Amino acid sequence: MLDDADLDLVAALQVAPRASAAALAAVLGMSASTVGRRLARMEEQRILRVIGQLDWPARAEGNPRHVWVTTAPGASERVARALADLPEAQLVAETSGKSDVYCAVHPVDRAQARELLASRIPSVPGIVATRSELVLRALTKADSWRLHRLADSQVKALTEPAEPPAAVPHAGPPDVRAADERGVLDLLRADGRLTAAQAARALGLSQSTAYRLIQSLLRRGVVRPRVEIEPALLGYSLEVVIALTTSPGAIRPVADELARHPSARYVSIVAGTTSVIHQGVFKHEEDLGDFLTRDLAHLPGITALQVSVVLRMLRRYWIYREDGRLLDRRDAGAPV
Repeated sequence: MLDDADLDLVAALQVAPRASAAALAAVLGMSASTVGRRLARMEEQRILRVIGQLDWPARAEGNPRHVWVTTAPGASERVARALADLPEAQLVAETSGKSDVYCAVHPVDRAQARELLASRIPSVPGIVATRSELVLRALTKADSWRLHRLADSQVKALTEPAEPPAAVPHAGPPDVRAADERGVLDLLRADGRLTAAQAARALGLSQSTAYRLIQSLLRRGVVRPRVEIEPALLGYSLEVVIALTTSPGAIRPVADELARHPSARYVSIVAGTTSVIHQGVFKHEEDLGDFLTRDLAHLPGITALQVSVVLRMLRRYWIYREDGRLLDRRDAGAPV
């Protein structure tokens, strides 16, 4: 579905999601029109989307939870689809190994977390048992995972600003309650390449105000643009969630080491039956075997691990998926 030029463009967008077509073209040796045409095709085919990843405090009070679900025989698909329709569900996948269904949820507050984990999820028909873990700290998130195809000089050209940024006074916690900023934030969530002109038209703002709000949100890290594309389309057909138990003193060193591993899409320290969660992608079973027997083997302090292999991804970062394509709620047959 993707040729080498497409993959190069994806790799460049992962480095600089908001780079202009001209900047991407200059680095990749294409014309700006070719870059625009390829990007438009991947978006139209629902293969790729640049979205805005929100900082956790901008979305909810508290941190996400990992939930491991055991289902009755033959009920995993039905349960996974029901869980994917929960508004709090960030990620839902059918898995084999530690659980039949794995999901990550982010309730808006602690009261909702209690109701979701103790009542709503366990009451889904077909669920036999659940186990949840609280994310204490994320060492790396999906926006930092890279498809390694670019030369160092290309990465440098994409990441170095054309001119030094103006000095900005230290900003306090983001005030996402302001209507204009909230409106821009919602637009950036859906389109990480949003321009000031687009935001101004959508919200009835001046272009200068829209520009200032976009830059403020990006600079403060309230929203981080990222490329959404299924790893299998990039050649990483094997995705796993590994739950590691470590001695207390080894939790941070192990998590730090895993966060630096090229397979890492998401690594977090958790409170629960395990200590660290590693969500990783691999090209082949042999690569996963090497990771388990070689890369993990030399890390001191690991006392146990459980591996869940993703069989089908139904929802990732609140976006429905099917056969590698990004869907909206109507496409997925879920209520809007």
